[in-house]
Order: sequence, then structure tokens, then C-alpha cells
Amino acid sequence: MRDVRKSAAAALRRVKWLRDPMVVQALRSAAAASIAYVIAVRLTPDKSAAPLTAPLTALLVVQVTLYATLKMSFRRVNAVVAGVLVAIAFSQLVGLSWWSLALLIVAALGVGHLVRAHEFVAEVAISAMLVLGVTSHGSLAWARVVETLIGAIVGLSFNLLLAPPVWVEQAGESIEGLARRVRQLMLRMGEEAADSTPFHEAAARLHEARRLDHDIGEVDEDLRQAEDSLRLNPRVREGLLHRVVLRTGLDTLEICTVVMRVLARTFTDLAKEREPDPLFPPETGATIQQLLSEIADAVVSFAVLVTTSASEDAESAEERLTAELRQAAVTRDKLAQLLLTEVQRSPLHWQLQGAVLTEVNRIIDEMDTEHRSRRLLEELDHHTRELRERMPRLTRLRDGVRARLRKRNRGAAARRSP
Repeated sequence: MRDVRKSAAAALRRVKWLRDPMVVQALRSAAAASIAYVIAVRLTPDKSAAPLTAPLTALLVVQVTLYATLKMSFRRVNAVVAGVLVAIAFSQLVGLSWWSLALLIVAALGVGHLVRAHEFVAEVAISAMLVLGVTSHGSLAWARVVETLIGAIVGLSFNLLLAPPVWVEQAGESIEGLARRVRQLMLRMGEEAADSTPFHEAAARLHEARRLDHDIGEVDEDLRQAEDSLRLNPRVREGLLHRVVLRTGLDTLEICTVVMRVLARTFTDLAKEREPDPLFPPETGATIQQLLSEIADAVVSFAVLVTTSASEDAESAEERLTAELRQAAVTRDKLAQLLLTEVQRSPLHWQLQGAVLTEVNRIIDEMDTEHRSRRLLEELDHHTRELRERMPRLTRLRDGVRARLRKRNRGAAARRSP
């Protein structure tokens, strides 16, 4: 029985390994490059050299997302053709020498910017130099264009027939990991609020809160990759909604980390002013610890909500988040009364105590489900307006098709009704 369990676990690990997006991408890139090389060997006119431009182009074109593949295909073909045309023009005017090579590079780089080759600007100059550097530049120019087209077509066809992996799960894990790091920081700050905290320890929490900016940048990179993987992907329905949900979720967490940094600065200033006394009286400190613990749990629940795709799981996550925020609001009201009593008794440092209440209020409001729903609707409306402005004809055609389908469905329903 133990051997069976071990075999099942090993098989599960192998299946999980084979489904890993990095492994899938490596296998797809190798296959596309090999197919492009085989086709290029048969079709390119230059048989004296191996047509490595085709597999190189396919390798670059088969990116992690279909959207990036389309963009990469166009830009690389655009760059190569521009470089070949520049080389042909130079070959008709001047020969190859040190000064003509310098002029060629400057002209090719300038043309690369003009044709908007972006990251392939250098490819314009490379193609121009390779073509100009041989005597039979006409044959080589044609071969390089053909190889590039073969690689681009193979890479694009590969992603159309075998859709690339979706990176939403990895982005969700990054967002949840960020939420858990925020939670740990909140818990430590709550413990310090309920205790006598030296200034250097409060300053350490401030530096830790500032380091969350680096974590935000890493999560943003993962999210950009996930957003690209959702664009034009035939395996994904409602890709725009997924992108907006993830992006607005990360934006909310980023705002929470900024407020956490301000709260850590407030605690640091209080520690500096009150050392060696505690930051707050015992009851107030214990209430702040409880409040930060409740908000910390809500931050994790919020991250789970924005990264959950199944509707039933999302509903339960939203209910849990709502309950945690409701409890945090009760504790916040209790803290407000305690801080008011303390300020009335001793107004010293009242502005710092009021700042603590303001900052925890902002975090609670940012994660409020009603606030989030309004934000989602605003972002979806914004994307719709952008699409209408960018492609008005396509939008009118789509709206017309939808209107005809709705009219046809209403007619069919009327005919079925008695």
C-alpha cells in the first residue's frame, strides 16, 4: 500500500512538472524552432549556409503569450525587412568600408526607430550589415527575408494551434504571497503597539514596510505576464474581466502597503517621543493589536477573493472578507473611543494618535466590497470607452451583430410562447 502511494505521488509530481508553464514554454519553443529550421532548409534559396535565422526568429516569436507572439512577429519581420532595404540602398551607392559601415549602422538604427521596431532596432542594423557584407547581397537579402518570414509564421501558427499557457495562477500566488507578507508585518506592529517598543525596533518595522515596494514591483511583473497571457488567448473566456480583477486587486494591495508604511512611520515617531514608555496605554495597545490582527486576516482574504476563479469559492471568500471587515469596523470604533478619551485626558501627541485611526480607516475602506465593486465597474467602463475610441468601426460591427442576435433570440422566444 505504501508503494502504491509513493508511485501515485511520483506520478502526480511528474504530471505537475509537465504542466508547469516554464516547462511547457521550453518544449514549445524547441519544437517551433526545429520545425522552422526544417522548413527553411527546404525553401530558402541559399544552400551554402544553414538557415539559422528561421529557428532564431521562431524561438523569439514563440513567447509566453499569444499577444506577445503577435507583437513580436510583426516587429521582428518589420526590422529585418527594413534592414535589408537599407543594405540594398547602400550597396547601390557605396561599397563596404569603415566609413560606409558607420553610416550604414547610423542609418539603420535611425530607420529602426522610424519604423517602430522597438526592441528590434538593433536587428535592423544587424540585418543591414550581414547583407552588405557579402558580394551576392541580393541572394542573401532574399534568403534572410524568407527565413525571417518562415520563423515568424511557424511561431505564430504554433501559438494559434497550440495555445500558450495562462500565467494567472502564478500571478495569483504572487499576490497572495504579498498579502501574507503584509499580514506578518501587521501582526508584528500590533505586538509592538501593545508593548513597550524601543525606537530602533519601531524603525526596523518602518524599513520593512518600505521594502514592500520592491515586492510590489516583482508582483507587478508577474501580473503583466498574466495579463498578456489572457489577451487573445482562445483558452480564456472573459479575459478582460480577469485582467481587471487582478489589476485592481494589486492596486488595492499597493495602496494598503503605502498606508502601512505611513502607519509604521507614525509608530516610529510615537516610539521616539515616548521612549522608554509604551506607545499606548495597555487597553488601547491591546485594542490596536486586535484591530491590526483582524485587518491582517482581511488582507489575506481579500487576496484570496481577487485570485479565485470559481464562482462558489469567490462567493465564500467575499462572505469571509465582509465578516472580517465588519468585525474590524467594530474594533475600530472601540479604538476611536479609547483614543478620544486619552486625548481628552492628555492632548500630548494627539496628532499621531489621530493618524493611527485615520490610517487603519483607510485600509478598511480600500478593501470594502462595495468600494471594490464600484472600482471594477469604473475600470470595465474605461476599457470599453478606450476600445470604442481606438477601433470605432469594429465596435459598431460588434454591437450590430449583438443587436441582431438579441432580436433573433427574442423572435424565437416569441414564436415558442403560446
